[in-house]
Parts: sequence; C-alpha cells; structure tokens
Amino acid sequence: MKMSVVIATRNRAALLEGALASLRAQLGAPEIEAIVVDNGSSDDTRAVAERHGATYRFEAQPNRALARNVGIAAATGEIVLFVDDDVVLPPYFVAAHARTHGAGIFPLVVTGPIINVPSADVRPVPTFVNGSNAYFCTCNVSVPRSALDAVGRFDESFDKYGWEDTELGVRLRNFDVRRRFVWEAYLWHIKPPTTETLDAALEKTIEKARMAAKFVRKDPSRRAKLATGAYAFNRLRAHVFSPRAAQAWLAGVATSDRVPAPLARMARDLVLDGVYVDELERALR
Repeated sequence: MKMSVVIATRNRAALLEGALASLRAQLGAPEIEAIVVDNGSSDDTRAVAERHGATYRFEAQPNRALARNVGIAAATGEIVLFVDDDVVLPPYFVAAHARTHGAGIFPLVVTGPIINVPSADVRPVPTFVNGSNAYFCTCNVSVPRSALDAVGRFDESFDKYGWEDTELGVRLRNFDVRRRFVWEAYLWHIKPPTTETLDAALEKTIEKARMAAKFVRKDPSRRAKLATGAYAFNRLRAHVFSPRAAQAWLAGVATSDRVPAPLARMARDLVLDGVYVDELERALR
C-alpha cells in the first residue's frame, strides 16, 4: 500500500515546515509520497516543499476544493491522506491510517483525534474530549483514491471558506464508504491564542455562511441542516443572544483593550455567531 499525503497551503511556509518535517519522521509506515499544493502563496512555500522532497503543485486560484483536487490528481498512492499545513504528526500517525485501511474489508474513511495546541512544543496525548463523530474533516482523514474518483472528488463550486470537505463526506457516505475513528491516528493542530483580527474573522464567517447555504441547497437533508446550523432553533438562539442591533456593540466589546480577555472572547464569539446566522438566512432566501 502506498499513501499519498496531500497538504493544501497558502502563505504558511513556517507551519508547513513543521508538518513536512514530522511527515518525514514517520515510523512503521508503508511508502509515503508528500504532495504540497500551493494555493497562491507569495512566501517560500515552494522551497520548503522541495527541501522536504515533496511533490509541488501550484494553483493560483484561491479555492481549497480545487487545490485538494489538484493534489488528488497528482497522487499515485492507493490511499489519499489529507492533513492541514498547521499540524504536527506523531511518529506512527501514517502507520495507524495505513493499518486500518489494510484491515478493512470495505472501502473506509479513516479519521482520528485532532488535538488543538497553542504551539508545536505542546504535545499531549488524546483523551475522551478529542473524540469526534465528524465523518470527513480534511485536517485528518484518509480514503481510497478510487472512492474519491467514484464520487467526483471535491465540488469546486465551494470556492470560498468552509464546508467543501463536509459536502464531499456526504457523497462518500451515500456511496456506502464506512468510517473508522482510530485513536492512534491522532495529530496536533497548532491553534495559538487568536491573532486574527475581528475584521478578518468576520470575512471568513460570511464566506462560511454563504458556503453553508450552497451546501444546504445542494443537500437539503436534516443532517446537512443540523451540521450548518440552518434550522429553526439555532437561528432563534443566535437572534436572542446576538441580535443584529447589538452586534456593533458586541464588536466594540470584543476589540476593547479595557475589557477582560474572557469577556472579550465571549463577545467575539457572539458577534461571529450572529453574523453567521444572519448571512446564512440571507443566502438561503
């Protein structure tokens, strides 16, 4: 069995360095090929990829679904393993994915714990809080390439932030590809205390809401509506706790230096939640 590890990235060469270094340090794994798809970077992403012996592809159009399809097209392995560029892999991570596929009778989607850490130096082992029912999350998931080809790969019309992996997961599930959650297939996902401005977070939130509406229109199932928050109780909850009239005030609290950090984070979460639901409703009209 050969494993093709696909990493889509954009302007995060320093994080990519750590991800590729940990991939090169894998133990007990079958043959691995690393594929880096540079989605329009202006930093030294290419040099980092080539220094670690990865296959390098460049796709200038910012589109995560398209970038990952470019990676699939370049893959020569039987199994395609997707990870993000801001992860660190334990030494037996790839081996755990490969072993599970090798033991399966049917085609499998294999996932494992994603442990959010503030820096690459913090490396806890997974606990019960790291369990997940998510069927397909490209931070840590592997699947036979034949299954990806059979369902049409990623839908490139999901050209903004969010939901392209979940939507692909729906099609794989409908194709009767079964999921296995493997505790040994864990990784560390570097999530430092937020340095993203509220304006940048709002832009991503609006994009995610619009892609959620696209997802629900394509698949109006109860499962899709629950996943995206496109159901009545969630909309009501957001309107109660983050009404449109209060969002400017909440944004002010979230960005104030005079507000205690926990309160600022709470205000930030509320304004992002309210904006997401408002934009989702607008996009679904």
